[in-house]
Amino acid sequence: MIEKWIVAYQELLVRAGISEKLAVLIENVTVILVTVVLAILADFIIKKIIITTITRIARKSKNIWDDIFVERRVFNRLAHLAPAIIVHYALQYIFDAPGLVGFLENITQAYMIIVILLVIDAILNAFHEVFIKLPVSKGRNIKGYVQVVKIIFYFTAIILLISIFSGQAPKALIAGLGAMAAVLILVFKDTILGFVASIQLSANTMVNVGDWISMPKFNADGTVTDISLNTVKVQNWDKTIATIPTYALVSESFNNWKGMEESGGRRIKRSINIDMKSIGFLDKDQIEKFRKYHLLKDYISKQEKEIDAYNESLSLDVTTVTNGRRMTNLGTFRKYLENYLYNHPKIHNDMTFLVRHLQPTEKGLPMEIYVFSNDQEWANYESIQADIFDHILAIIPEFGLHVFQNPTGEDFQKLAAN
Repeated sequence: MIEKWIVAYQELLVRAGISEKLAVLIENVTVILVTVVLAILADFIIKKIIITTITRIARKSKNIWDDIFVERRVFNRLAHLAPAIIVHYALQYIFDAPGLVGFLENITQAYMIIVILLVIDAILNAFHEVFIKLPVSKGRNIKGYVQVVKIIFYFTAIILLISIFSGQAPKALIAGLGAMAAVLILVFKDTILGFVASIQLSANTMVNVGDWISMPKFNADGTVTDISLNTVKVQNWDKTIATIPTYALVSESFNNWKGMEESGGRRIKRSINIDMKSIGFLDKDQIEKFRKYHLLKDYISKQEKEIDAYNESLSLDVTTVTNGRRMTNLGTFRKYLENYLYNHPKIHNDMTFLVRHLQPTEKGLPMEIYVFSNDQEWANYESIQADIFDHILAIIPEFGLHVFQNPTGEDFQKLAAN
């Protein structure tokens, strides 16, 4: 139909007294102008009318996905196809040289493939963003899968582009790539490992965006901000960004603190070393002194009755230190710590709660505090822990105990002075 119109237009120019060569030139110029006008008109109609209308409808709707598609410029990228299609079909009517027409058609086809690739890329990004906003996305990261799909489309686009300019069928090109499989595996080694690792991380819910992980080998200790096909980004507490290969999270060990965050408590595990030379039995004056302590009065009364009943049952002579049971300053101090921590408003009493002795060493007897705070915020947690040990170090002398500490220069000066 178009060819008939062009021939009729040429004949009309010739009948008007214009030479045949000039008529062909005018016809070509006319076709070019009409093509340009149609391309501009198509671009205007799609962008200014259709896309604007779609954007308004998306803004008014209550759905989230259409807004995301608009923000990702899916429709804007798709609009670039219309002018390219018009130019592609108009080329055969503009130029008579088959070689030139074929070359220009290849260029327009390549342009359309690139546009379609960008549209698919935008659609995948939009779908990923929609998925993130859904409740089902909690604990599931699909960014690695999205990137794999993108790689497949990019690879397909490259094959089609090579096929267009080389004149060979895509199947022949793909068959030729079989011989390069080993090279491709070597080049895409990290991508392949990352893809497998992404599947394992997602299937086993090992780590997700927002988790707090620590991996000393990569100087990572902070919140996961992004999980991609090749890398995992961690924002450390000092605001630096650590990048970890995705497959490293599968092949090597790391700590995920998500369980702690979900438990409602954060562990306090710290010990102080007691000088064993300061450990001894309580005398009557000390017992009466500790009886006045609010946190120990019930314990002292109970222990006193229990020990007296035990010693009397065996008719033991308690005037001798080795006979019978007695309260010690260390045991009383340990009970004081238990009651102090149990009544502490920031300690989680429903989780593991221990005040225990560890194996004695050349640095004294370690007494370990193993409890959980009910505030997981880092700064608050450190403050709670510091307050507890401030109190412990300050109260120890009241029990006749001493914290083990290597002698300092001041100790030697006092010794020399004496």
